[in-house]
Formats: sequence, C-alpha cells, structure tokens
Amino acid sequence: MMPLLALVGLLGVLLLAWQPSASALTPRHYDELEFSPLRDIEIPAYERYELPNGMVVYLLEDHELPLVSGSATFRTGGRFEPADKVGLASLTGEAMRLGGTTNLDADALNQALEQRAASIETSIDTSEGSASFSALSEDTADVFALFADVVQRPAFAQDKIDFLKSQYSGSIARRNDDPDGITSREFRKLVYGANSPYARTVEYATLAAFNRQDIEQFYRASIRPEQTILGIVGDFDSAQMKQWIADYFGNWQSTGTALDTTLPTVEQARAGVFSVAQPQLTQSYIQLGHLGGQLNYPDHAALAVMNEVLNGFSGRLFNEVRSRQGLAYSVYAFWAPRYDHPGLFVGGGQTRSEATVPFIQSTMAEINRIRTTSISADELAQAQDAVLNSFVFNFQSPNQTLARLIRYEYYDYPQDFVFQFQDQVRETTVAQIQAAAQAHLNPEQMVILVVGNPADIQPGLDALAPNTAVTPIDITIPRPGA
Repeated sequence: MMPLLALVGLLGVLLLAWQPSASALTPRHYDELEFSPLRDIEIPAYERYELPNGMVVYLLEDHELPLVSGSATFRTGGRFEPADKVGLASLTGEAMRLGGTTNLDADALNQALEQRAASIETSIDTSEGSASFSALSEDTADVFALFADVVQRPAFAQDKIDFLKSQYSGSIARRNDDPDGITSREFRKLVYGANSPYARTVEYATLAAFNRQDIEQFYRASIRPEQTILGIVGDFDSAQMKQWIADYFGNWQSTGTALDTTLPTVEQARAGVFSVAQPQLTQSYIQLGHLGGQLNYPDHAALAVMNEVLNGFSGRLFNEVRSRQGLAYSVYAFWAPRYDHPGLFVGGGQTRSEATVPFIQSTMAEINRIRTTSISADELAQAQDAVLNSFVFNFQSPNQTLARLIRYEYYDYPQDFVFQFQDQVRETTVAQIQAAAQAHLNPEQMVILVVGNPADIQPGLDALAPNTAVTPIDITIPRPGA
C-alpha cells in the first residue's frame, strides 16, 4: 500500500500538471452567454383581516429562519402638514421612537431592545408613515409589546424634540454643500413649484413654527387604527399572533380629529433654462425634464420599456452620449411615476464644465429621437426582458412580497397589479412605445437646470434657448428669524 505522504504528493503533482482546455479559458461576448430563465413571481399564502377598530392586518408565515418582522403603515405624510410648518411630519415620525413611550423612557426602551438584539424604527415621509420591528422568534411577544407601546403611546420627550430640531437645523445649514442635493432639490421646485408639498423644504422659520403640542396633535390625527395597515412576516404561529394583535391593538381607539388626507393638486410650475452658480465646481451637475405621471396610467408598461431603451449599459444614452461622444461621466433619462400623484420625467448627469451644452443637446436629441423614430425589434425584446427580469427582484423574499401587497392596498391598487403589469410589458409593441413617448415626453415643457461654474461653461447656456434668457436660481439659505 502506498504511504499516505506519497499519495498526497502524487495527487499534488497531478493537479499541478492538469491545465484547463483552451476553450474553457476563452472569454465569450456577453450576448453569447446563456442563462436559465428567472422564476415566475409567486405570491405566498397570506391572510388578511380587519380588527373592529378598523385596523387592517396581513399575516404571512415564513419558517425558513427564526426571525419575525412587522410594519405598520399609516395614512399620513408630509404632504398633509401645514405649509408654514414644513418638517412637522418627518420630525413627528422620528420623535415617536426616539423619545421613548409613556411606559418606558428612551434609555429603557433602547436597553430592552438591545438585550434582545431587536429593533423598532418609525418615520413619516412625504406620502406615508411607518413603524417597523424585527426580532428573534423567541422574543416576538416581548418585542411586539414594545412595538405596540411605541405606536400607541409615544412620550415625545421634549429633550428629544430639541435634539431633532438641532439636527434639522444643522441639515439646513449644510444643504448647499452637496451639488447633487442642490440639483435634485431645485429641479423639483422648478417642476412642482417651491410651495408644492412635493418640493418644499424645511426652513429655520418652519422649524421654529411648531412645538411639542403641534407634534402631539399631528400624531393623534395621523396614527389611528382606521388609518393603519399592519403586516407581519416570519417564524410565528398565526393563531398565537392573532391573539397578540388582539391583546395589544384590539382596544386601540382614535382620539381627536382625523387628518385631512385630500391629495394636493399638482401642476407643472415652470419651464426653461435655469442655472445655479457654483464657481468652485470643475464639472456641471445637470437635471432636465418635466412633470410625469402615475403607475396606473394605461401606458405605464410601455414607458417602463422605453426607460430600458434609453438607459443602462446597453441603452441609447450610455452608448451615444457617454461612449461614442465622450460627453458624460453619467447620463440617464427616466419616466419615474408615482402611485397616487404625478411623478417626474427626469434626465441628466454629470459632465466637465466645457461639455455642458453639448451634453444637454445630445441628451435632448436622444429624448426627441425616441419620440420621432421607432425603436428596433431587438431593442424592444432586450428592453422587455430587462424590465421583466429586474421586476422579479422586488419579490425575492416574503418580506418584500408582503410590503408590496400592503403598498397596493395603501394606494388602492388591485392585488394582482404586478401580474397585470407583467402581461402588459410582454404585450408592448414598438408602436405603443413611440405613441407613449410622443404623448408623455414634451420638449416644450422641459426644465433644464445646471449647477456649475458659469465662467467655464463655454458655449454658454444661452445657446440652449437663444430667444429666452437663462434664469439664475438663488439658493441662499434664509437666516434664523429672518
């Protein structure tokens, strides 16, 4: 019998002597690669029911890992806060968690969660509010009780409110430090209007205009059982979870007047060429576009496919503006709809200062070309595949799937919206894409915004609109008390 060491040595020699075949080392072009098709989207079994107080509940068991997570979605948002108290909604959302509860102060709440490696978070954004928790299965009862306490009995401790206001003030002071932030913020103001709930910003004056009483009032108007959708997913027993929900949320009742959730009207505010002078910059930050639409538009699928034709590494903008002409570090143009109000059609990118005008002209040319010239059959097929394949990744986990179902209910969309969308993408034609582009992309309504160094932008921005003056945008931050 061969000694063990000799056998090991022989195997080593054989492995070193073996070389893969030349064909195995030859790289192949990306269009020669073959992949198995992605799985179909499947909605796992879930249960939906309502409590007598109006709260909607979704339960989805998933026993793959010993974890449980949940979220409460509240029908509220910054778009419903008073115009002179911008920041009230988002600060209320943060203070719900940060200030502890009437039963546990902030430090005790933090310690209780840390001991269980659990978390509870709360927030309110422009269109909705949320509270979430995550815990190990064995700690679900304890963490869920804490979660219910945070949702129903936040303390809104004054020191935490003061801390948050100080943070917000610091953010106001620093908001012009980031050129990307300036570009996005001012573009939204130009499209929606500076006073629109979808574009207005927190100022020192609006921050000073509300106090703890306003926060509590906004909380009571917003966080109510009849305006709440609770979703729980993970390693739990549904019968036991229903009992906990009944114990901790069954007696929850609304107090005071409910928030007026009438949606604000949306109209495009301005069009034209605008500039923000930032002499210290060596490149230009650009956004261009106009008011967009909603996800429930009949031609939403065609516009989603159009996005793929324009964007990505194989898209027209990347290939033409970046690769062939070398005008951009980044370039994009997206139809970006929202669930219940008009979104944006927004394009742009970054380029060196002297290439600013050629970059904008080339990007606009590609936007116009997709309106006036039919895409190819190959472009259509590739874009359809890209949309369908990427959409699957919104449903990778039960958590993502449940979040999507809740979002559809929150915005009053059909539960099979995802399948309707997939079918529409598969059926989209070349003619439908061109018709959708002609209907929804409007060069006459374009806002073109450039943040950069005017002295280095040659030719100047007036070359983009010879008959119209370029409008400068003042981004000076109003002083406290002004």
